[in-house]
Amino acid sequence: MVPAHSSKVSSGSISPIKLTKTRPALDFTVVICTYNGAHRVPEVLNQLKQQVGIDRLNWEILVVDNNSTDHTAEVIRAIQADWPAAATLHYLFEPKQGPAYARQQAIQVANSELIGFLDDDNIPAQNWVAAAYCFGQTHPLAGAYGSRIHGDFEVDPPEDFQRIQAFFALTQRGDLPLRYERRRKVLPPGAGLVVRRCAWLENVPQHCILSGPIGNIRLGGEDLEVVSHIQNSAWEVWYNPAMEVSHKIAAKRITWDYLLPFFRGIGFSRHVTRMLSCDPWQRPAWFILYIANDSRRVMGHLLKYRTQLRSDLVAACEFQLYVSSLLSPLYIWKMRFFKQL
Repeated sequence: MVPAHSSKVSSGSISPIKLTKTRPALDFTVVICTYNGAHRVPEVLNQLKQQVGIDRLNWEILVVDNNSTDHTAEVIRAIQADWPAAATLHYLFEPKQGPAYARQQAIQVANSELIGFLDDDNIPAQNWVAAAYCFGQTHPLAGAYGSRIHGDFEVDPPEDFQRIQAFFALTQRGDLPLRYERRRKVLPPGAGLVVRRCAWLENVPQHCILSGPIGNIRLGGEDLEVVSHIQNSAWEVWYNPAMEVSHKIAAKRITWDYLLPFFRGIGFSRHVTRMLSCDPWQRPAWFILYIANDSRRVMGHLLKYRTQLRSDLVAACEFQLYVSSLLSPLYIWKMRFFKQL
């Protein structure tokens, strides 16, 4: 039966997806989470339609509409009407705003053990599905593994953009697979991420702390929270360079109006992701170290760029990140006290 909070679910024939105790033995599920992606999702689906090396795979595609207000549903249904039979195309509506809710819904509905997540601005290489499936077979202890992600910018990014590019899910860690070690406190982003369904269900809470927007602030880090829970178990987390994704970055995402709130949300979320990256007994010491380091960064950045914070976009983003990271414990505690998280 379909979960009660899912109000619109359909497959290629616009019929409900049914959840059963015995799931069909699919090899792979591609999940596309989208919000107002009517003009973006078709390009992603077109690339998935052209995947190679999948002749023997039994796979599906699930588009999760995260409470869109545009005509995303109509666009997907029109595509379904002419969709090839190689992979079944499903549509799911998630009314709760926030990527965490969309991904949780997808985990519940997916009919395979390996689930690959793409955003509606992620264009996978033609062998992405095959590379993702093969890696899961050759690395049975991998509970999650990320892609090599290249940036496709609509306009040229600002000077020194490389200082903040990691926050745009641009990940290039070489040509060989790499295991993320917990002590290094670095994890793959949610874009282009593949997870094992059992690893998620065993370790990720049904209701994560970083689930969605709070008022006019959208907290970042929801994907890092999920992967941290998986890494804190017996499962491994990897980088797979054979899975390549092109991340299309629109011009509006490199503006002051977009970036400053974006980095504020990332900073405010950091107390959660930082504490998950260390053992409970270590957290008091790490908390003090993080406060001291954030204070040092704020003061050092202010001294270095104090005359440029209104003209240098990259420096302004970094300063917003450092200040919000310093305030993150207070913000998280306040939100949880008032039960807004």
